[in-house]
Amino acid sequence: MISQKIDFIYLSEPDMIRAGVTDMAACVDTMEEMFRLLYHGDYRMAGANNNSHGAIVLFPENSPFPDMPKPTADRRFMAMPAYLGGRFRTAGMKWYGSNIENRTKGLPRSILTFVLNDADSGAPLAFMSANLLSAYRTGAVPGVGARHLARRDSRVVGILGPGVMGKTSLSAFMAVCPKIDTVKVKGRGRENLDTFLAWLGETYPQITSVEVVESVEAVVRDCDIVTFCGSGATGDPSTYPTVKREWVRPGTFLSMPALCNIDEGMEAPEIRKVLDNTGLYDAWYEENPKPAHRWVPAVGVRFLDLTAEGRVSRDQLEDLGKIVAGDAPGRRDDDEIVILSVGGMPVEDVAWGTVVYRNALEQGIGTKLNLWDEPALR
Repeated sequence: MISQKIDFIYLSEPDMIRAGVTDMAACVDTMEEMFRLLYHGDYRMAGANNNSHGAIVLFPENSPFPDMPKPTADRRFMAMPAYLGGRFRTAGMKWYGSNIENRTKGLPRSILTFVLNDADSGAPLAFMSANLLSAYRTGAVPGVGARHLARRDSRVVGILGPGVMGKTSLSAFMAVCPKIDTVKVKGRGRENLDTFLAWLGETYPQITSVEVVESVEAVVRDCDIVTFCGSGATGDPSTYPTVKREWVRPGTFLSMPALCNIDEGMEAPEIRKVLDNTGLYDAWYEENPKPAHRWVPAVGVRFLDLTAEGRVSRDQLEDLGKIVAGDAPGRRDDDEIVILSVGGMPVEDVAWGTVVYRNALEQGIGTKLNLWDEPALR
């Protein structure tokens, strides 16, 4: 008889660490493999377009119900499902709760969990703590971008936002550009900066020069790699941190996994504009009022607004998966400027979650839980 029993494993945050979730070099390699699958179409995300970022619960400014949450910055509940093929052949969903006011309680802005499922039966394989899963897969994507689009001799990194995303992005850059020895960083508060600087000294002693700067311009100028990793309110793109062409020296790679805008000079055709997944941005553009950059602050959405306005041609927009797969060039010369928009996709959680889950199984990590020995209803 075929067993009807279903067990799955629970992986706490310490379990996830033991199973290798913080192995950034392996995560970058996994994300690179995922991008090849995306380019060849062996994946699915939500929505009729199969490319939706997920489904989000939004709250009104004024509600007749006094206990309903207010739409404060980064206040969201979101479900992010996906399927990924190749050697993964799993499905999963990240459940995302977020509130920027959590920081006053000593909690992360976002509190995340992830369910990994068997792609055939749909049965759960694992229920995971997902803050580290999400943070490392998010940082690893800029690492994939840097592997293909940054100068090999990159030494100086500018970081706007010394939080979790700033740390994981730098970790990924270090994994693929080992000559990095200088970091410039701007933060909003002293506590975040001090935490970042302490982490930097402990984790990367090879970084011999660290400069705390006071402006976005100073973050960008004289850098080989630049990344904007700060959180903030959406709705007014003029308030998003902006890259000005006059600040960017030849050869710079700009990786943007957070709020970002560009000035007119950065619209020029010679500035390479790369999307981490073209379909994701098309889905965002379909799903949101225009101009869409008001609602989705990723710079790639700004690229689509500019395309709709006739200021940037569609053929200027490149796809990272196509570059990773070798069907489009990576960095072509030492002087070209490349800006990568990083949107964040649930297929990334499925990819890295599958690897960590399989590591946990091999090493006997996690707590086995039983769904049922046999279902009461069928």
